[in-house]
Amino acid sequence: MARRMQNRIAESRWALPITVVYAVLVCLACRLLSDQLWVQMAMLIVSTYLVIELNNTNSLIRIYSRMISCTFLVLMSAANIIFPSVESRIVQLCFIGCYTALFRAYQDKQASGPVFYAFLCIGIASTIFIQIAFYVPILWILLAVNILAFSNRTFWASVLGLIVPYWFIGGYHAYTGEIDQLARHFTNMAQFGPLFDYSAITEHQIVTFAYVVLIAAIGIIHYLRNSFADKIRTRMLYELFITMCVGSIVFMILQPQYYDILMGILIVNTAPLIAHFIALTRTRLTNIAFYLLIGLSIVITAYNLWTH
Repeated sequence: MARRMQNRIAESRWALPITVVYAVLVCLACRLLSDQLWVQMAMLIVSTYLVIELNNTNSLIRIYSRMISCTFLVLMSAANIIFPSVESRIVQLCFIGCYTALFRAYQDKQASGPVFYAFLCIGIASTIFIQIAFYVPILWILLAVNILAFSNRTFWASVLGLIVPYWFIGGYHAYTGEIDQLARHFTNMAQFGPLFDYSAITEHQIVTFAYVVLIAAIGIIHYLRNSFADKIRTRMLYELFITMCVGSIVFMILQPQYYDILMGILIVNTAPLIAHFIALTRTRLTNIAFYLLIGLSIVITAYNLWTH
């Protein structure tokens, strides 16, 4: 079958460097220098590096391709309205760290170390965004069904990982006599905003959400149709991405006030799905779709830059 332009780009060693330059230019357009967004930039760099390692370690795409890290940066560039949010960058980085550790536990019910570090990342994220605790039951199910590593040992390792950050935070609040702040942090988990309340959601946020959901839908449909060509381990990991992707979309629809943080999580799970589509399809139709996705991404990026 002919190698089309999408395949040449997907397999090119220049794809990632060019995408990095593009992402840096977008960050500069987001007033990186004038607003001193160096912390956000540093976390984006670390997140991108971990995405590269996630792909390399787990062979998420069965050919040589940097497309997962490229699509991650393109999606983050398009969703540049969330770039200034430190909380979103921290939670996103923690989620990538969680996957990096969790995937090492595949089929190992004695892997208390990797599971501990995976849930430690979620515990750290929960100190910023306590509602991330709603992902924990899903992660436990995925640990059992997709990672195939659920046991008494790994369950208690996950619980320990979740609570370790609060040992330090609790000690600090006890020392300063502000232990009630810790209690308020946990009670916030039970405080739901009105369901489907989009009164504070802007047009830019709606357009960006629709764009990422479209990208996710293309990736999910493609993978469900073509997963048979991958190894069992790879299929298990992509099913995890699909589950977390759908869960994040539902969460955003129900509680849109957490848009910035949830969009960061959604992008982490969407990037591998659309990257698989770009790298491993070779038809004339998918080549046209590839060009359309590039054009759409550039248009959405430029559209959102008008807010800065």
